[in-house]
Amino acid sequence: MTDFTPWPENLAQLYRQKGYWIDKPLTHGLRDRAALSPDSTAIICGNRAFTYAEVDRMSDALAGRLLAKGVKPGDHAVVQLPNCAEFYITFFALLKAGVMPVNALFNHRALELRSYVEQLQPTLLIAARTHPLFKDDAFASELRDIAPTLAQVIYLGDGDPDQDLTAWLTATQDAPSLPECDPAGVAFYQLSGGSTGTPKLIPRTHNDYDYSIRASAEICALTPQTRFLCALPAPHNYVMSSPGALGVFYAGGTVVMADNPDPNLCFGIIEQHGVTMAALVPSAVGLWLEAVREGTPASKSLEVLQVGGASFAEALARQVPALLGCQLQQVFGMAEGLVNYTRFDDPEERIFTTQGRPISEDDEVRVRNADGYDCAVGEPGQLWVRGPYTFRGYFRSPEHNKSAFDAEGFYFSGDLVQRDADGYLRVVGRVKDQINRGGEKIAAEEVEGLLLRHPEVLEAALVAQPDDRLGERGCAILVTRNPLRPVELRRHLMGLGIAEYKLPDKFIFVETMPLTAVGKINKRVLRNTILETQ
Repeated sequence: MTDFTPWPENLAQLYRQKGYWIDKPLTHGLRDRAALSPDSTAIICGNRAFTYAEVDRMSDALAGRLLAKGVKPGDHAVVQLPNCAEFYITFFALLKAGVMPVNALFNHRALELRSYVEQLQPTLLIAARTHPLFKDDAFASELRDIAPTLAQVIYLGDGDPDQDLTAWLTATQDAPSLPECDPAGVAFYQLSGGSTGTPKLIPRTHNDYDYSIRASAEICALTPQTRFLCALPAPHNYVMSSPGALGVFYAGGTVVMADNPDPNLCFGIIEQHGVTMAALVPSAVGLWLEAVREGTPASKSLEVLQVGGASFAEALARQVPALLGCQLQQVFGMAEGLVNYTRFDDPEERIFTTQGRPISEDDEVRVRNADGYDCAVGEPGQLWVRGPYTFRGYFRSPEHNKSAFDAEGFYFSGDLVQRDADGYLRVVGRVKDQINRGGEKIAAEEVEGLLLRHPEVLEAALVAQPDDRLGERGCAILVTRNPLRPVELRRHLMGLGIAEYKLPDKFIFVETMPLTAVGKINKRVLRNTILETQ
């Protein structure tokens, strides 16, 4: 099985010639900033602050001690840490040591972690004692049965200095010199964003990920004065690199940590630390907007709110500048590579109604119909892409790779999009998030966006429910501000001109939506739990 699928040599040469790939390790941004402005604040985490010099020095210390303890360049690691400064310091340390980690989300449990350990056969596990699985050593012992290679386990918050991460970060003993890395090689593994099943592992190289970060930092106009709120799970690709924390470090700004995107927590952090930029998923934006409607004043320091991770309804997009008083930037990206942004100088209509255009002129985007033919401008179709930072194959997944890539190396993301004449994309759904109602295909996100235009609807999800006659029927699950009757919602949708077959057959009202670890509405739970109880 193939661990890593490289780019064809002709494309690799092109990407180097155009300056996308600069053959430097992913740590070069941190190194450069530590040399240029060592005393500038890199991370604020609660009451703690870390300068660039401290992050560089502590990651060196951890890398050196790991190598001294027998961890080798080319080894794998599984890391599971909460939103804290140690997450980034550990990430940089592993890159410096030449160790390739996968960063599990803190909400991941035994099923996911067993899968990562089974796939990677790591030599190193770094976890937090605050996680339920690691309150004692029992689960780590279970993981050793799966991966006999797992020789070293380190915990954040452990009392034993031999396995306490904090002690390892402050090690002062002599250690081996740090190895040179191959920038064309794998730096770490990202997680696919699927909400069902165990995420597949995505090899990301130093070269491709570094280009995405540098280009994103430029598009998003990051500077040393940028203060970025990381309130979504820190390992998620969106808040790591789009432009995310790594983009902020590259620009010399400050990453401000928050445990979660709850406005009751984040508004105070934004005010206290003068946060200028934040990144949220649509469900969290809804909470922020509702908090302002209920009387919580919007922050005066916040300049840009990025919204990504899922399609953002136009009705909510238009409320961001009006209620939060900041610039909206829509982001549509994937852990596999392609990232799109609306630009700050785009017309408002484009910012409110699209998810942006790609980073690079060499992002090759194709929108195809189900028969594989290119769609006309504005026609919805399947998104296929290849480019200088879009990967070429999942880790040890040969069968899946056959269906995920075509013969030319274009990756099929599973997204349904529309592309305008200027290359801007609008996400209209997922190939697997369609409802086939008696042969009529309904894109769930289209109907959800229309439902969200009702002033009383806060959150909306449309899911398929099996039906003996039609095959599937649409079921709308809603969180509303005040009670609504289904007839009112059908009237609302018909008033917007929706085709009759797209009207939900059933409406269910809930107090809160189940969410995935990264804050997306969890439709698997809605289908398997809520619908079964009706």
